[in-house]
Amino acid sequence: MAIWAIVPAAGSGRRMQSTAPKQYLDLDGEPVLLHTLRRLAELDGLQGIVLVLRENDQWWSSMAAEATGLPIPLMICEGGEERFQSVSNGLAALEDRATDEDWVLVHDAARPCVRVTDMLRLVDVAGSHASGGILATPVRDTLKRGDASHGILHTVDRSDLWSAQTPQMFRHGRLREALRLACQGDRAVTDEASAMELAGHAPLLVMGSADNIKVTWPGDLLLARLVLQAQRQESESTPGRVYASTE
Repeated sequence: MAIWAIVPAAGSGRRMQSTAPKQYLDLDGEPVLLHTLRRLAELDGLQGIVLVLRENDQWWSSMAAEATGLPIPLMICEGGEERFQSVSNGLAALEDRATDEDWVLVHDAARPCVRVTDMLRLVDVAGSHASGGILATPVRDTLKRGDASHGILHTVDRSDLWSAQTPQMFRHGRLREALRLACQGDRAVTDEASAMELAGHAPLLVMGSADNIKVTWPGDLLLARLVLQAQRQESESTPGRVYASTE
């Protein structure tokens, strides 16, 4: 089966409190985004990556030369104001290459630590399910619902709760239609799975790893650096192990 990847990277990353978007911040001497693209490119069978950039992106040119060294094609398109618009643009950029039945992996630009074996598991499990699936991990912490004054209202049952990650994997045509319907209905979608849910699909939850972190807050860069260092040490002590699940 043909598999493509879309990386929405048109966000401003306001929560990072930096002048540059989070995907361009330095992580072990290279931009976060370059780590992410390289990790995706290691997935066997991936046909190409569509990178979705914001209009007048002033940072991409400084790393474009390094990214052209990827072993698979890298395509660039312009994003929108919201994530779902950027992903829709990425899907449109693939229309001349991908069929409706091809699979698309949508992966956060700021998740540079995803493990290859987790992506392989996602492809294996979700690829045999009509509605696709997403990487996720069961919620571990006790959850509290609070009021407007930050008082605890009650404890939330976490037994069936999962933390969504990326990649999220769906058929090209079904995801395109789900995003179109969400846009028409003016429905809020925070990830691709929520659009699929609104369209009546039930994607699978596929076990991921806790170290597939998303760089969102200033302290996350240090955590991502530590994760990458630990993965390198893991690979050196047991070749190939760095890409195995930590669960």
